[in-house]
Amino acid sequence: MTHKKKNMQWRRVDLHIHTPASVCYQQPEATFLDILLRAEARGLDVIAFTDHNTVAGYAAMRREIEQLLFLERLERLRPAEKEQLEQYRRLSEKLLVLPGFEFTAALGFHILGIFSERTSVRELEHILLDLRIPPDKLDLGSSEIGATVDVLQAYRIISAAGGLAIAAHANSTHGVAMQDFDFGGQTKISYTQDPHLAALEVTDLESRRRRSTATFFNGSKPEYPRRMHCIQGSDAHRLTRDPDDPTNLGVGDRCTEMLLPEVSFEAIKATLLGNDFARTRPSRPTTMPFDHVRAAREQGASIVQSFHESMERRGGRIVAILRDIVAFANTNGGTVYVGVSSNPRAPAIGVSNPEEAIAELKAEISRRITPPIEVTIDVLQSEGKPVVRIVVPRGENMPYALEGSRIFVRQESETNLALRDEIVQLVRRSLEAVPAPAPSAVAEAAGQPSQPEPASATLPTPAEEGVEPPRTGVEVVHTEERKGVLYHTMRDLRNGNQVHNVTRASARRLWQYAISRREKHEPQESEIVWSGNLGLLRKYQQGRRTRYDLVQRMGDGTLRVYYGVTDEGIHGPWKSVVGSE
Repeated sequence: MTHKKKNMQWRRVDLHIHTPASVCYQQPEATFLDILLRAEARGLDVIAFTDHNTVAGYAAMRREIEQLLFLERLERLRPAEKEQLEQYRRLSEKLLVLPGFEFTAALGFHILGIFSERTSVRELEHILLDLRIPPDKLDLGSSEIGATVDVLQAYRIISAAGGLAIAAHANSTHGVAMQDFDFGGQTKISYTQDPHLAALEVTDLESRRRRSTATFFNGSKPEYPRRMHCIQGSDAHRLTRDPDDPTNLGVGDRCTEMLLPEVSFEAIKATLLGNDFARTRPSRPTTMPFDHVRAAREQGASIVQSFHESMERRGGRIVAILRDIVAFANTNGGTVYVGVSSNPRAPAIGVSNPEEAIAELKAEISRRITPPIEVTIDVLQSEGKPVVRIVVPRGENMPYALEGSRIFVRQESETNLALRDEIVQLVRRSLEAVPAPAPSAVAEAAGQPSQPEPASATLPTPAEEGVEPPRTGVEVVHTEERKGVLYHTMRDLRNGNQVHNVTRASARRLWQYAISRREKHEPQESEIVWSGNLGLLRKYQQGRRTRYDLVQRMGDGTLRVYYGVTDEGIHGPWKSVVGSE
């Protein structure tokens, strides 16, 4: 268990800046010193030169500085050259310049490779050769470079060389979120969840839309369980913003702030490879700092975050916090906020003595949760109030238990006691081997199917019918009566797990809703709004969430009903059913 170190400072970082070494640079007369001076004027602390498939720009700047130093040693510096060298020296004390490149992978996807300033130009060029940039095009600076390695191999090569692989403008043109592609599926999952990928650079980090890229990759989607760091960069191809096109940015016009203990590549790397997602934020004027807690509250309680107004022992509030910690560790990890409610309209309450609260939480977690779980506890400011944040990783030694025997799991925005079948599944998940990697984009585009998971129900597999079920909600798989009591087998659509022997009395909230609807009557075709063999049975509001009861007609004419599906579970043809295309 760790407690955040003090003396951290917010630093302004722009890791996506082009130079005249890129053939598409719009101001070829600009010098490298011009770029550094512009970065200083924008208050940047760290920048990276990321020309297209080359490090020629960074290499040219290094040669220019070395030549000036050589002339200084010979005492042959002209006044203008002396002033130039003094500027470089002054800026070196204020600005860290990292070498990098914007690599064009197979099928045209763009990936940033960012490296330590101690990496030599020769090493960087060797990495580009490993990425299959043709030797005669190493200095070309073009985004069109011919056949290179695929995305996943590029991630591995950059990471193995000690660099940071960042998906460039992931949600836009040439981005790995694949918005311009007709296929995706497992390829998009692997391209955005690969362990060698450090972060996603996105263009909508400031967006308040519920479907922004950052909210999509916040760990709540069942097929995207790894929460991704989302940052922003200017992708500057000029010094200043184009007055005729405000979207054509200059140096530092769209950058990220990082909470760092020092200005160094190592500190940035540790931040982007860590699990503290409040250490990066979009850069804003100091009068309007980004509020991570408010942003989380606007997303609401979910499978990966919960909110508690206090941690008083009275009323069992601290026990409720411990339950959430256990549930997150047993599910997919998550974040607990103490001192605020999930309602963003309600004022932040705060924690009166955060240091004392942290010490108490650490003691309670250590004493009452087994096996030991490493969590990070710190304090964030929201609306001028201190809010305690507990970051819980997905556990490596499941199942975790409170008081030695009470095992909890997270389902959507609820924490529940795990049932027998769920405990068995936790143990199996802890013991099973690492799954095989997802198929490559080339294989998927060629029509090679991925291996289906074994069907665990007696019903036909929906994938065999052409459309997979939604990825959130529940399904009543089977019902039988024993001594006048109906027992149900429930399937969690998020992970495919089945739980047997569930009654209406023993069911948790969403299950109880599904069972109640199922026991009252089977849905009739006339009640359903059909779109082919997929249909909408009911749309309803639960708190701030919209939920859907959806139906799928199988080849044998039977109907499968999926209850309580949320927007996160809608995919493919289901989008047209609920009107979200």
